[in-house]
Amino acid sequence: MFRKNNLISLFLGSFSHLPGPINLSYMWNWGSIVGVVLIMQILTGIFLSMHYVSDVNYAFDSVVHIQRDVNFGWVIRSMHANGASLFLLGLIIHTGRGLYYKSYLKYHVWMVGVVMLILSMLTAFFGYVLPWGQMSFWGATVITNLMSAIPFFGDDLVVWVWGGFSVGKATLTRFYTFHFLFPFIVAVLSLLHLVFLHDKGSTNPLKASSNTLKVYFWPYNGVKDLVGFFLLFMFFFMVVFYAPNLFSDPENFMKANSMVTPIHIKPEWYFLFAYAILRCIPNKGLGVLGLVLSILMLMFMPIIALAFNRNKMKVTGSGHQVLFWVWSVNFIILTWLGGSPVEDPYIGLAQVSSVIYFLVLIAMAIS
Repeated sequence: MFRKNNLISLFLGSFSHLPGPINLSYMWNWGSIVGVVLIMQILTGIFLSMHYVSDVNYAFDSVVHIQRDVNFGWVIRSMHANGASLFLLGLIIHTGRGLYYKSYLKYHVWMVGVVMLILSMLTAFFGYVLPWGQMSFWGATVITNLMSAIPFFGDDLVVWVWGGFSVGKATLTRFYTFHFLFPFIVAVLSLLHLVFLHDKGSTNPLKASSNTLKVYFWPYNGVKDLVGFFLLFMFFFMVVFYAPNLFSDPENFMKANSMVTPIHIKPEWYFLFAYAILRCIPNKGLGVLGLVLSILMLMFMPIIALAFNRNKMKVTGSGHQVLFWVWSVNFIILTWLGGSPVEDPYIGLAQVSSVIYFLVLIAMAIS
């Protein structure tokens, strides 16, 4: 017992004495918030998996069973469903902060972070299919069909992913497997992300690197994290208990029916920006390419910066700040357009916003 307590004290002591930049703002809280939410998602997901049935005949009913019959099942499912929105919101803001302060120049940390973002979005998509409601079924059908745009073997790839000639039992089982597996991969990558972060050092608003401008993690930065946790989870549990279906689509409260197509098929809010880019391009192949590049552009940021010899960390200039806020407002507009009907003037606006999205990212990398 004495040795165990010594090991715990040694670990906590080394963690609390971890040096960090003196001028970190509350925007640096989002990394730790995302980590805490990831743990919450894994735990609630494990409890939900004990009652969920990955069969097209029983999946929808098993979710209803969790909601109505399992003790506190509605709380766990509400935490898991709304936790996905909180997790992706945290990742988006965390990525935005990295863009603002040019964290992509620390390419080891950045690349691992982008891979985590891609895997998290895939995990969220797989999870959206599992309730097997109308929007789950048709969302899976539309998104997986996009692979048919790949030349030569696209159609065969779609059939291979489906496990048949339409979205069905094999598809649901595979998506359930990947949805359960991917969070653990993301957790491992998050540890690698932290290793690179502490090896290469964190960015900060003034790009200070001197050891004399660093403070211990606890209490200076640790207290900021605790305050961030308290405020954010206070609002989160208000949604869980008082508006659990705030981010749910009404169509998903109806069991999947392959004979009835919803009027408007759209993904969750955190995919809408990419969905807007996909829909506004008339050519299917180019639309899919635009959707993929909307995420992969983040990977190209450090490469573009290095190509234009912009690889030195320095205080963010006013030009870069203006570009970031233009991109941020445009991101919000794209999200709105992704949930709008596929008609004018929304299509034209989405085309303009898509061009701005890519051009501003390139300009930020070379600024």
